[in-house]
Amino acid sequence: MRGLHRSPDMRRMIAEINQGYTPQLIVLDGVEAFVDGGPSRGTRKQANVFVAGTDRVAVDAVGIAILKDLGSNDAIMGTKIFQQEQIQRAAEVKLGISRPDQIELISPDKASREYTKTLRTILSEG
Repeated sequence: MRGLHRSPDMRRMIAEINQGYTPQLIVLDGVEAFVDGGPSRGTRKQANVFVAGTDRVAVDAVGIAILKDLGSNDAIMGTKIFQQEQIQRAAEVKLGISRPDQIELISPDKASREYTKTLRTILSEG
């Protein structure tokens, strides 16, 4: 994993590694998120969300929308979601969706539905 994390092609490689398997369910634990740095050190913020889905590109795209909502680093904030290297490559190799309008967000309660509106706006703007 060190080689992966030190590679300048890390984000593209993550998408390619994912071609080796097809998960039934993807769960993003967004209780606390690295908005800069990571995977072991960096700036963290509380998001207090869980995202689950069957499309790994959609779940990653929503994760990036969450990071944008929290205020992340320049690489995240300054690049549209579907132009992020990892998302773009995952869509190229057909791991999942390729556009934000293909994401269906379902929320169980009023507070979640309000946050879903925020995420939809961020997703549509990129």
